[in-house]
Amino acid sequence: MHDPDAVQAPPPIKKQDGCPVDHQKKSPVDQDKKQCPVDHDKNQSAATCPVVHDKQELNQSNMMPTLNHERQADQQIDLPTDRVISSIPKTNDTGNRWEYPSPQQFYNALRRKGWETPEEEIETMVDIHNFLNEEAWNEVLRWESKFECECTEDPYLVRFQGRPRDLTPKARWHSWFGAPKPFDRHDWYIKRCNQERRYVIDYYEAPEEQPGVPVFHLDVRPALDDFQTIKARFFDGCKAKWDEMFGTSQ
Repeated sequence: MHDPDAVQAPPPIKKQDGCPVDHQKKSPVDQDKKQCPVDHDKNQSAATCPVVHDKQELNQSNMMPTLNHERQADQQIDLPTDRVISSIPKTNDTGNRWEYPSPQQFYNALRRKGWETPEEEIETMVDIHNFLNEEAWNEVLRWESKFECECTEDPYLVRFQGRPRDLTPKARWHSWFGAPKPFDRHDWYIKRCNQERRYVIDYYEAPEEQPGVPVFHLDVRPALDDFQTIKARFFDGCKAKWDEMFGTSQ
């Protein structure tokens, strides 16, 4: 993303003593800054999104994590089980959109990962998780507008995969020069006009702009899987460099 203005997700997460998020890391990429719901343990070698994205653990009928709504035995407060409908279409049928996990499902996923997260923060984390996905989709749409399409079909997300331990070439290149690695990575598969395109999303931590409000950003771009994408990435990078040197063109 290339808008330098920060975008923050309401409501903010208040940082508490002992918070596992390492908020002091800086990102190597100048992208739009977002807040992230992930309760990242800075003592882990690779923090991952709490929602299980491993392919073998997905419900193959809808490619969503198979998460239950059962309350944990030692759970102290009730968490909602309602799921929010996203704006992200899953097919080319009108109204068929992806659902976000409920707070109870989100909490169960955290517990399954072995992360201790305060129950009272779960709903806020889910709100920000959903916000991040909506912003990622908006960036996908921005990229898709650069590709020619013979029909009027809108793009839709057919499946996704979490790959937190697989560095993208771009992230690896920055890390070679001492920049922090992204704490998570997703691959989204977008379909349009019978053509499938893979998008890569790197999640970075960014410096706080307000005390106690963790800020992150997403680096969303189409994977370099074909010549059309390589060309789009090249011209987008040239434009960004030009705007950086001579000011944003109107």
